[in-house]
Amino acid sequence: MAMESGEIVRLIQESIPDADVRIDDLKGDGDHYAAHVLSASFRGKSRIQQHQMVYKALKGRMGDQLHALALKTDVPAEN
Repeated sequence: MAMESGEIVRLIQESIPDADVRIDDLKGDGDHYAAHVLSASFRGKSRIQQHQMVYKALKGRMGDQLHALALKTDVPAEN
């Protein structure tokens, strides 16, 4: 079962409210996505911890409704 990109954005932003999320459908099949998530809440956390936050936000849908997610996380630049 495929997952809509809007649902991915919604789930991430529910859990990480300040997240700026960009989703790209890599194959056009609704099953293989790339996500870039930018959030100040990632500051001070390792890349692994950042990714764990995003996967937790997806509430167990990875591997089931969402087959593949190439994930990139980052912290906004400080002015």
